Amino acid sequence: MNYIEYINAALQPSHPIGLRAVDLFAGCGGISLGFEAMGIAVDGYEMDPKAASTYNHNLQGHCFTERLTLATPISNGYDIVLGGPPCQPFSVGGHQKGAEDDRNGFPVFINAIRNIQPKLWLFENVRGMLYSNRGYFEHIVAELGELGYRIEYRILNAVNYGVPQNRERLFVVGHRSNFNYPPPLTKTTTVGEAIGDLIDTTIDESKILTPSMDRYVLNYEKASKCVNPRDLHLNKPARTLTCRNIAAPTGDMQRVRLSDGRRRRISIREAARLQSFPDWFTFHGTETQQYYQIGNAVPPILALHLAKSVVQCLTSNEYSNNVLLESPLLSIGAQTMIVFEQ
Repeated sequence: MNYIEYINAALQPSHPIGLRAVDLFAGCGGISLGFEAMGIAVDGYEMDPKAASTYNHNLQGHCFTERLTLATPISNGYDIVLGGPPCQPFSVGGHQKGAEDDRNGFPVFINAIRNIQPKLWLFENVRGMLYSNRGYFEHIVAELGELGYRIEYRILNAVNYGVPQNRERLFVVGHRSNFNYPPPLTKTTTVGEAIGDLIDTTIDESKILTPSMDRYVLNYEKASKCVNPRDLHLNKPARTLTCRNIAAPTGDMQRVRLSDGRRRRISIREAARLQSFPDWFTFHGTETQQYYQIGNAVPPILALHLAKSVVQCLTSNEYSNNVLLESPLLSIGAQTMIVFEQ
């Protein structure tokens, strides 16, 4: 089974296993898709109507089109709370205002955990949260730890889980049992395996780089001191897909070289495959809105691996949802942060 066949089959919804999740700041449903494929029923909340429309068109659960606030009523009947609070406040590519940014969604996420008291919660964010905003990150973890959870974090690279893209993101999990992050795979998926069949067959002339754009890219790469052109290489995974480098013709744009030597920006479907969205998953909105939905998403195949670990944690004999951890002691390590029972 090749990569395309795999994502098209593996991300189909599975038979329900009796666990319910809610995905806060759900976007177009990347993480929800992976959890549905493990048989977990997922509902979402997303303020962007086009992203919510994409979610509702492709997933079995319902996505509420709503801007979450501390006053938003959310059912407490969920076993799992998922979330990707807006990353712009913490992104190296943004202004890194962190807690002071009005897009900061963590107060809402923490409030939801406090009210729902799920068996397990998980959030994803950019690596930048651990650097200039490290103090706020530790504050978030301390608040969540006081609610009675063991908390662990790890930076995962999607390329280690079958996604044809180097994409490092922070994943933080709170639980009351034993959670093991998914082990990395031994095989790496390349750009060629993901989109090789599309490069010369789906040519949109509007995405072909003109001579002036080629010169602009060359000057950008010289100024950035790039040793090699930043075209996508068929024998390697892609660079990290972001909203900026797939939605607009910038110097850093994701681009492929055609067999005739011309270069072009990648298409919606190529970007989707590089993020591990299956071909049956379609996006709503303008082209730019669709690129943004893809660039903001958690790769569904990575989400599937995380969902497997979540199911293993919640179905183990050692799990007891009735036991809260009293008086947590915070221990900070290089890769994990755990709230221990005192």
